[in-house]
Amino acid sequence: MQPLIISVLGKDKPGLVDALAKKVYQHGGNWQGSSFAHMAGMFTGFVEVHAPADSHQALIAALDQMPDLTVQSVSAADSASSHTTRLQVEIMGNDKSGIVQELTSVLNEFNLNIVNFDSHCESAPNWGSLMFKATAVIAVPESFDQDRLQQALENLANDLVVDIHTTY
Repeated sequence: MQPLIISVLGKDKPGLVDALAKKVYQHGGNWQGSSFAHMAGMFTGFVEVHAPADSHQALIAALDQMPDLTVQSVSAADSASSHTTRLQVEIMGNDKSGIVQELTSVLNEFNLNIVNFDSHCESAPNWGSLMFKATAVIAVPESFDQDRLQQALENLANDLVVDIHTTY
């Protein structure tokens, strides 16, 4: 079994994940993990499937035939997981243009790999303005100084709250 990463994008409608799952199953694939989202009437996401290498092309061809859905895929070498620590970084502050760029720039300065990044804006009940919230899971070397990272992120703005936890 070799990993196949599949990304999908299309107008949201009921049954998309089911249709995708059926194609994977019909081609001998094993659904390993996925992440999907609904944004502005569109459905998007990605799936890691383990399937026999000789069935990848047939599975990709079947996925390409799915109506109203853009599908991209790539066969991936099965890589051993790295022995790094993972940190979960939670960020909250007043929304402003460029905040994601500033956050990712700081992570890049520390040469950190983002494993997962989720963000959204929501109304701040007492102020009527938007609050930006993000959660990033990052891979860090064992001896990494997370206090330096927290200080660098907090220096981005006076109102930015940063909370860092070790995850496993």
